[in-house]
Amino acid sequence: MRARIYRPSKTAMQSGRARTRAWVLEYEPEAPKTPDPLMGWTSSSDMRSQIELEFDSAEEAVAYAEKHAIPYQVFEPHQHRAPAKSYSDNFRFDRKIPWSH
Repeated sequence: MRARIYRPSKTAMQSGRARTRAWVLEYEPEAPKTPDPLMGWTSSSDMRSQIELEFDSAEEAVAYAEKHAIPYQVFEPHQHRAPAKSYSDNFRFDRKIPWSH
């Protein structure tokens, strides 16, 4: 079973960058999730999908995977965009790109 090593992105409900500094090692799912016929909950017989380990760096996660002979794939984090400009920057007199209307 293969493991993924990645740095989680910020959720839509977060305004800050909490819990995005650590690297996560989690297993890829072995079996698909199926709905329970009685309650309708989704479940799986794959117990490793519940394991999620956090590390301070990608090197620590890779060392853990190699020590325990776990095949892994490292996903590099996306670089976040530059901070947004303020609304008043649209109306500056020394604006580099002129208004189109």
